[in-house]
Amino acid sequence: MTLLAVSGLAKRFGGNAVLAGIDLDIEKGERIAVLGASGSGKSTLLRCLNFLEIPDAGSIALDGKLVGRGERELVQVRQRVGMVFQQFNLFPHMTALGNVMEGLCTVRRLARPEAQARAERELARVGLADKTAHYPAHLSGGQKQRVAIARALAMDPELLLFDEPTSALDPELVGEVLGVIRALAEEGRTMLLVTHELGFAYHVATRVIFLADGAIHEQGTPDEVLKHPKRERTQAFLARHKEFSL
Repeated sequence: MTLLAVSGLAKRFGGNAVLAGIDLDIEKGERIAVLGASGSGKSTLLRCLNFLEIPDAGSIALDGKLVGRGERELVQVRQRVGMVFQQFNLFPHMTALGNVMEGLCTVRRLARPEAQARAERELARVGLADKTAHYPAHLSGGQKQRVAIARALAMDPELLLFDEPTSALDPELVGEVLGVIRALAEEGRTMLLVTHELGFAYHVATRVIFLADGAIHEQGTPDEVLKHPKRERTQAFLARHKEFSL
């Protein structure tokens, strides 16, 4: 069952065509890893999928219905398509609990006791039950990213977008975030993950997409793309990342 259908998606910034016509169907339960060199359009693709950037051309259909027209509809799309950012994007003046509660109160309009109970459950789920009263300044990078994941989960998204969720972390903190993402994968969640953690992509993704020049250059199973890439550009990219072990 296709959850999200993308056709001809294009985005320009000035004279630079960042996305040059992306066609992509995301099935329910798929875990898609998106790879590519810096500037290949990976982050812009994710930001267009939940309309943080408005595409210049193409269409996006969610559960068979075209979306992206009107601010009210965009709010609904962002509830169904959650996003976890590279730099966490937490409110510094709110505790971990407050950060997770915010969307539940302002967007979902839950009463505060109900929002608090839900936020506490999601923080416990990512291993932060003892950090609810901590502010972002007193959390490690890995803990901040886990708060951000809890915040996304609290909105009950049907699709989770991860934009290089470990790239801002110290190496010793990467594992705790990848562990949470792996657990979500094992639950059968639908996710699109931009990452440079190629070993993780190999073991967790059901499909791997390699972007180049704003287009899908190669895609297939992790084995097909990461171990037996057909295209020269993909081969060159992987050759620069030989430190990963499959």
